[in-house]
Amino acid sequence: MWQLQADFADISSKRDPRAKVQITFKSASYDGWLTSAKQGRNTPAYRLWFPESLSVELKHTFLMSYMRALETSLSPLTTADIEKAIPFWEFLDIEYDNTCRTFRFTAYYTQEPSFPELFKRLVQSSAIKRIDDEIAGKSEARIHKQDWMPRRSLPLQQGVKNVIYTLIDTQNKLLYVGEAVDLVKRLSVNYSAIPHWDHFRYDVLPDIMAPHRVTLERMVIRDLAALLPNRMHEDNICISEYRLANTRIDK
Repeated sequence: MWQLQADFADISSKRDPRAKVQITFKSASYDGWLTSAKQGRNTPAYRLWFPESLSVELKHTFLMSYMRALETSLSPLTTADIEKAIPFWEFLDIEYDNTCRTFRFTAYYTQEPSFPELFKRLVQSSAIKRIDDEIAGKSEARIHKQDWMPRRSLPLQQGVKNVIYTLIDTQNKLLYVGEAVDLVKRLSVNYSAIPHWDHFRYDVLPDIMAPHRVTLERMVIRDLAALLPNRMHEDNICISEYRLANTRIDK
């Protein structure tokens, strides 16, 4: 199939440079790797590996299938049972061009979510990432990083705990770093240092790092004070027109 055996039959590791392939999806290109994994005595099988960035894009594109897969993993139902209980079809077409060692992914029959904006935000939330890690058996401590969000998105972050967060006031060119046990509760109060912040982002720390959250916050603040003009007049290299709004900066 696709003449894979001629090029990949004896490749068993991603570290083998011959495993390298390209994957295209939605006009973007990703590095990939193809390795062999024999099933039975004479049955060839292959694994296509791709980076986390493509995985995220596929989850966004096939949002309903991703949510249903999580539901399957969290419930006693089998895949067949869950497809009967929540029936719909989505389809990913995969083609391979052996002349340039490129896989082409094309999305077909995508299912529109019942609550599209909510689902799109959920798929990138720290809560879903933690569930995904739990299902995948990823036991190592991981920091879940979030992108910038407008201030109006704050109520959707209910349940987010143990974070280092950043606030930005794009009008007045201010930046503020803080830490919180509960993100929504902390950001619901007024900030005299940056009262008109309009966007925020945060990193969710693993539970094991909770005792060190304040130390990490102060480290980030001190690092930014070395780069941005600040209210404490610490020496900085001034790489931006933004100013650090924090008033407590460790020496």
